[in-house]
This record gives sequence, C-alpha cells and structure tokens, in this order.
Amino acid sequence: MSENQNKNIAYPPGGVLMWIIIYLELATFGMAMAALAYYGSLDRVNYHNDSLMLNKLLGTINTVFLLSGGFFAALGVQEFKKNHFDKSSKYLFWSIITGIGFLLLKLLEYQQKIEGGLDMSYSPFYMNYWLLTGFHWIHVLVGVVILFFIRNTIVKKQEGASLEDIEAGVAFWHMCDLIWLLLFPLLYFLF
Repeated sequence: MSENQNKNIAYPPGGVLMWIIIYLELATFGMAMAALAYYGSLDRVNYHNDSLMLNKLLGTINTVFLLSGGFFAALGVQEFKKNHFDKSSKYLFWSIITGIGFLLLKLLEYQQKIEGGLDMSYSPFYMNYWLLTGFHWIHVLVGVVILFFIRNTIVKKQEGASLEDIEAGVAFWHMCDLIWLLLFPLLYFLF
C-alpha cells in the first residue's frame, strides 16, 4: 500500500475491515447502554441504590489503567513509524501490562460482587452491569492478546512487522478505551 493510499479515507489506519468491526462493536455497546439508561430512568431509585454499591475507587483505577494503556499503545505506533522498534515494543509491553492490570482488578471487583450476593439475579441494574462489563472484559482480554502478538511480531521480525496490523490492533485497543469511558460514568456515577 502506498503512502498516498494510507492518507486516503478509503484506507484508514488499520484498514477498512477493522473500522467496520469497531463501528459494529460501538453500535452494539451503544444500544446496550441506551437500554440501561432507559430502564434506569424507569426505576431511578433502585438503579441509584444499586449503583452506590459499586466500588468507585476500583473503577477509577481501571480507567487509569485503560487510558495509560491507550497512551502507551499510541506511542508504540509512533515509535514503529520512526523505525524505533525497541521503543515500540517497550510501549506495547506497557500497554499489555496495563491491560492485564485492568483484567485482574476487574476480576477482584467481580469477586467482591459475587461474595456480596450482587450477581445477575440480584436486580435489573446488576444484570446490566454484569452483561456490559463482562462483554467489555472479554474485549479487553482480546485486545491484550492482539497487542501481545503484535509486540511479539515486532520483537522477532522488526522490519517485517506490518504498520497496518499494528494500527489495527491499537485501534481495537482504543475502542476498548472508548467503551470503558462511556460505561464507567454511566454505571458508577450517573444513577
């Protein structure tokens, strides 16, 4: 692919297919969040009381993890474009670490919810909480795996690694960031 094609709207960073997937995922999460907001507006008191039982500190730390991971991933792409493969792999390593941090901290939060009896059957709010955050957790796990393989390719092949593949993986990672930035305030603060 030539440099001119990369700057063309028909060839966005990561390729058209990745952006179709991202838009479909955003639409899916968007519809689920709209349903949460709608049903929450019908039962504000119970949704508010259920939301108060969420651990805002853990949610905030997880937000920092994902935003830091997105920052490191973006730096990894920039360094790759400059042919600084060692720096690129180091930034992607830190993206992976922050992603793993998110996953582990979310599992701790899930454990606290289960021990407190706040499973999917507890209330409509928690059914939505588990479905939305669980689906997001799976996306973050996939994002970590993608970043791992991208980083591994950079470390092993260096110049054989594809910019389009790296941009596609990082675009997926940023989608996870964006979804969390919408989920976090909706679940933890708006009810």
